[in-house]
Amino acid sequence: MNLLEDETPPVEPAPKPARDGTLFEGDSGSLPLDARRALCQLLSGPSLDQGRHGQLWSAVLRYETQLRSQLNDLFLELVLDRDAGVAFTRQADTGELETPVLLRSSPLTFIDSVLLLYLRQQLAEADAQGHRAVVEESVLVDALSVYEKNLSTDRAGFNKRVATSIAKMKDNHVLEKLRGSEDRYEVSPALKLLFSAEDVQNLAQIYRQLREADEAMEEVADER
Repeated sequence: MNLLEDETPPVEPAPKPARDGTLFEGDSGSLPLDARRALCQLLSGPSLDQGRHGQLWSAVLRYETQLRSQLNDLFLELVLDRDAGVAFTRQADTGELETPVLLRSSPLTFIDSVLLLYLRQQLAEADAQGHRAVVEESVLVDALSVYEKNLSTDRAGFNKRVATSIAKMKDNHVLEKLRGSEDRYEVSPALKLLFSAEDVQNLAQIYRQLREADEAMEEVADER
């Protein structure tokens, strides 16, 4: 035997779908491969967007009707914004009908809510000027610092909460790191679908009242 001969077995090509459309033994699904991949991404979340998932985005547009039907079977609905290039799923409003909840959710802390509001405002301002919404991590920390006293914690504890909240936004792709930068991020257009202009106005009013109440308490304390 030639000792120089490569004994590594050849790599087998990926199996192609059968002519009848099935992808594996026992497959009774009706969607093609790209549509199924898009469906999986929508279900695993948090979103599917044209920038990060170009091929899957094309599949969503091509098979939108079928994907909506598949999601509706699970008491979910497809939220799709072609202009923003973003799609995600959310629980359907089934009224008083008892239905299972499949989507994972995590409660928002006070800082999470304030940060989302700030990012949504940055997105609105960027849209009005016709450019991408880009933020720096240090600017986010400064923007949230006005709420430090609402949490009744020390500076170190507050900074830790802010860092945790920013990390959560990164993990959920609300903030996408820009290439070649360590602390600059683009705000996901999906926020436009999660928070309407009316939602932003209402939340802004609530947090404005919190700040004003805190400032009023400080003035009283100074007078004493």
